[in-house]
Parts: sequence; structure tokens; C-alpha cells
Amino acid sequence: MQDRTSEWFVPKIGPRNFRIGVGMLFLPYTMIVTCFAIWGSLGGVFVLDRLVAIGVIYFLAVGVSAHCLDAVGGKTKPWGDLPKRKIVSIAISSLVVVFTIGFYYAFLDSPLLIPIGIAEGFFLFAYNLELFGGKFHNNLSTIISWGVLPVFAGSAIQSNSISIETILLSIISASITYLLITTSRKYKHLKREGGNIDKIKNKERILKLITLTVIVVTISFFIVKI
Repeated sequence: MQDRTSEWFVPKIGPRNFRIGVGMLFLPYTMIVTCFAIWGSLGGVFVLDRLVAIGVIYFLAVGVSAHCLDAVGGKTKPWGDLPKRKIVSIAISSLVVVFTIGFYYAFLDSPLLIPIGIAEGFFLFAYNLELFGGKFHNNLSTIISWGVLPVFAGSAIQSNSISIETILLSIISASITYLLITTSRKYKHLKREGGNIDKIKNKERILKLITLTVIVVTISFFIVKI
């Protein structure tokens, strides 16, 4: 499937390059992972600037850097042939911002962010560039990097610790991530093979429901905690 501009998360109007640019962010999935990081921050006593910081970190790391690298570094080219140097430059620039924010809080009082950041950095490159023969381009890597580590990072930036509440939240987020990626893979397979329209629409509705539910739960969680 070379042209993904017909995907439900891609704007239906605007110049093609704009639509591809927004589509590359995979905003529903990016928002879900960002929400998981916020869950980690909300799991205990939180400071707003740190909650915002971890949200920005994961939005840029996943939404921009990871998806840019995936667009030019993976075996498939879901958005067609893109200017590799430009896309990689955007990915690296975003990572510079990510690690600048992360190291600031890590050296301030949250050193637990360092091993989490190293692990996330490894998965970001190993998964999206399909390094090591693509051994880490699998569901388990996605569950760890999208579903578990973001929650840990959200907690670490607030308290430099991983609590029982954090672990419980990460189990929930990991389960949601598993449902998300398995549904997404089936959805992509159906679209690629020109499958039954009703089945495609059903998978699409599930993906939309997961996205909306996670966002609503996150907003509600935040309101309850303030």
C-alpha cells in the first residue's frame, strides 16, 4: 500500500504534501502514546510543567522522529518516495529537542529518565529503521516502547520512581497497545488486499473508538487529579 492518503487520520482537503505531512504523524497513535505518558505523570502527585514536558517529549519522539524514520527507513514506503535528507533532518531535530528536555529533568532530579530514554532511543531506531535484520520490528517491541515505557517515563519525571500504581497503569496501557496494533495490522492487511469494505470499516471504527476512549479517559483523569 504505497498511497496512504486515503487513511481515516489523513486530512481530506489541502495540498498533497500537507496531507502527507499530517498523515505521517499518525496523530491518533501519537496521541495515544502521549496520553500513556501523561497517565504515568498523573499516577501520583504531579507538577504541571513536568506533565507538559513529558507530553511534548513523546509527541515529538513518536509523532515526529519515529514516524519520519519509519517513512524513509523501513522496508515499505507507505508515503511514497520522500526527500530522505529532509525527513531525517526533521527526525534528528525533533530528537535534539526531546533529549534536551529529557536530560534537563534527568540531571535536575529525575535520573531514572536516563535508562528509560536509552531504552526508548534503542527501540526508536531499531524498530523504525528495522536494524538487526528487523528482529525488533514486532509487536513486543511496540508494546514495550509505546505501552509500558511511556507510563514509566511519566512517573519518573514527576517522582523519579516506579510505583505500584505506575505498574498497574502500564499493564492497562500495554493491553490497549496490543489491541491497537493487532487491529491496525488487520486493518492494513484488509486495505492492502482490497478486502471486504464492511470489515475495513469495522476495524476503522475500533481504531477510532480506542483513540477517542484513551483521550477522554486522559482528560477525565487530569480533571480528577487537579
